[in-house]
Amino acid sequence: MSETEHHGEGPLRLLLADDQPLLRMGFRLVLESEDGIEVVGEAGNGAEAVRLTESLRPDVVLMDVRMPVMDGIEATRRIAAAHSPARVIILTTFDLDEYAFSGLQAGASAFLLKDVAPAELVQAVRLVASGDAVVSPRVTQRLLETYVRSPGAPARGNGPAAPDPLLKDLTPRELEVLRAICEGLSNAEIAQRFFLSEATVKSHVRRILTKLHLRDRVQAVVYGYETGLIIPSNPDY
Repeated sequence: MSETEHHGEGPLRLLLADDQPLLRMGFRLVLESEDGIEVVGEAGNGAEAVRLTESLRPDVVLMDVRMPVMDGIEATRRIAAAHSPARVIILTTFDLDEYAFSGLQAGASAFLLKDVAPAELVQAVRLVASGDAVVSPRVTQRLLETYVRSPGAPARGNGPAAPDPLLKDLTPRELEVLRAICEGLSNAEIAQRFFLSEATVKSHVRRILTKLHLRDRVQAVVYGYETGLIIPSNPDY
């Protein structure tokens, strides 16, 4: 599976999924004030979000976690399982929320706090739609360390899985690029580190995602932690 990107052909299409109409209105006002962004629909629960994602084919879904009928985690899981090109951004109330971690596990490409500043919201939506989503890498890394690698973290099966045999399919360069992705580096930063062109890095990223059957680069970060490929080196990160 390779990254699907919004290439600017027409407006970026967005679906809002939240059971609070006033919150949806606020997000709509912020996002539709921006050039090139169109809110194509609103959902009041997870089941409706899944249905509208299929029928409206948005580029990005802003997905609340706690909703009636079906929560945002299950809705995200179903959207990812259907191989929808839509990217999901989970909305949470605080950054070390276990629901945010569950959302990333379910296939979300990022998470944001509900009180996010308007400019950050717009930037995150554009980044996620571009396929080069590096949204708050430090917060994402701290979240993953809390719920995957920390000794006192809530149990997740028997802990991190053994190294995935699929890793053997990666070339040495691809493994280097995967580790850099897991550090939260952008394509430009990876290119600079390894003295490569951004186009070459992008090709490496596509092949990595295809070989490991991953949805996007954020899922690659989750994969890196869950398989033990990445070991936290800074407890204060």
